[in-house]
Amino acid sequence: MALRHRVFCDEQGVPEDLERDAHDGDALHLVALDASGAVVGTCRLVRRGPAMVLGRMAVERAARGGGVGARLLDLAHAEAAAAGAREVELHAQAGAVAFYARFGYAAEGPEFEEAGIPHRLMRRAVP
Repeated sequence: MALRHRVFCDEQGVPEDLERDAHDGDALHLVALDASGAVVGTCRLVRRGPAMVLGRMAVERAARGGGVGARLLDLAHAEAAAAGAREVELHAQAGAVAFYARFGYAAEGPEFEEAGIPHRLMRRAVP
């Protein structure tokens, strides 16, 4: 939660009351640790019918570009498959659409605003 606060609230200006929500208690939280055991990445999966919704993806500023996000996505996809989900859905910040597209996500519909940041709905089938 501290990493999410740093990334979303401190860096991106998301209000604290929007960063945390009722899904945090029910979500599967995935965490990436560095060699010293410090949290450098996180995301969560929330079940919604036949889909898993991936959200709150955050990587420590110093760890960005080092593959942490890619490894979190690989783990999230494996967890979604193990849970029997047919697809993974996410709301990608506009600047991250190309990142998610590299992992098989397709953008759908128009851009929309969430917490003051432009986003796109994206989906990926779970093999």
